[in-house]
Amino acid sequence: MKILKKSITIPMLAVAMLLGCTKDNVEPGNEVNPVEIPASVSNGTTSFAFDFIHALQGTQPAQTNFFVSPLSLHMALGMLLNGAEKETAGEIQKTLKMDAVALADLNAAYKTLINDLPVADSKVSLGLANSIWYKDGFSVENDYLGLLKSSFNADATGLPFNDAAVSRINQWASDKTNGKIKNVLESISADHVMFLLNALYFKGDWKAKFDSKNTKDTPFLLENGQSQNVKMMFSSSDYKIAGGNNFSAVQLPYANGQFVMTLLIPTGQNTIDQVFKGLTRETWNEVNGKMYQTGVTVGLPKFILEYKADLSKTLFNMGIRKVFSSGAELGKINKGARLFVDYVKQDAYLGIDEKGTEAAAVTTIAVGVTSAGPKEPPRFICDRPFGIVISENTSNTILFMGRINNPESK
Repeated sequence: MKILKKSITIPMLAVAMLLGCTKDNVEPGNEVNPVEIPASVSNGTTSFAFDFIHALQGTQPAQTNFFVSPLSLHMALGMLLNGAEKETAGEIQKTLKMDAVALADLNAAYKTLINDLPVADSKVSLGLANSIWYKDGFSVENDYLGLLKSSFNADATGLPFNDAAVSRINQWASDKTNGKIKNVLESISADHVMFLLNALYFKGDWKAKFDSKNTKDTPFLLENGQSQNVKMMFSSSDYKIAGGNNFSAVQLPYANGQFVMTLLIPTGQNTIDQVFKGLTRETWNEVNGKMYQTGVTVGLPKFILEYKADLSKTLFNMGIRKVFSSGAELGKINKGARLFVDYVKQDAYLGIDEKGTEAAAVTTIAVGVTSAGPKEPPRFICDRPFGIVISENTSNTILFMGRINNPESK
């Protein structure tokens, strides 16, 4: 599947004077295509996204950044689900919040997202790609390969699992993320017989760009109480804003407005962890429903973040358990072999700058066999740890989420 190009950054901070941004509004006539999936799938994927973030918070050190793609993980697990049976399938489907959705309907929704998200906004580069890599000599059920081809556009490749295979799989990941994620495998163990990969790539320019002349060193307060300077971008423009119980939210649209970044800025003594813990599909929809447009000043740090995490423990805590054991039921992949999932990991990239955002993620599943009067506009300044959500408007699909504790990290 075609995956497109790049660009990113982030601004934040408060200063006593208004800082302007250059509005580079999109010319009329650019194509916008709504992405329509069933409400049951949309609601389920959003609930999964927040469940995932809550579980991830419990497995990651409190002071660190994280940036992940709930969509990439959901789709990779969807490929695994199609190879699972009985209790193993039930655990995966329930954790994905799809236990009330027929598997055929879920697969149809995946196909819609794969086909329609890349063309939702003609000025945003987005690519979704899936692949299956299996060891030469390992027999994969034809029905499974056919279903992943038809529903996930997944390319299947059999090859010797040697060092050359590691390089080839890594090259696929790099090609599908515009070179942002180059290494998803360090090695292949003797027990590994299959890898399922999903790659998601996003590059969008801000609808109203930040003027680089206004970017300046600005103090950023870390969770430990210390302060450090970051490159803060500033923009004064009309943005959609809303407030939650313990945070302020502001939406920064990309290109034609089909995709947006929502900044979640804690208020008072609240932390971004507390903000994320209180977010669910219901509260997320409530905040989006209260959004209104007004003139505000936004400060967002400019940074690059590279992140990787083994998600096996996170998924285990969410309820996907049997697939990681010798009792895993993966008979739709191979009827005779005793298969299990060795690990699920995700590699991600985020870049934010005055022009826009570039983000990418690759999810890898390793399958093994057992042995009043004029006022200054409101200010939304990310000068303390904050959250990021990148989503598509019409399907309400969350592509990426992140906790930014230290925007200077890499």
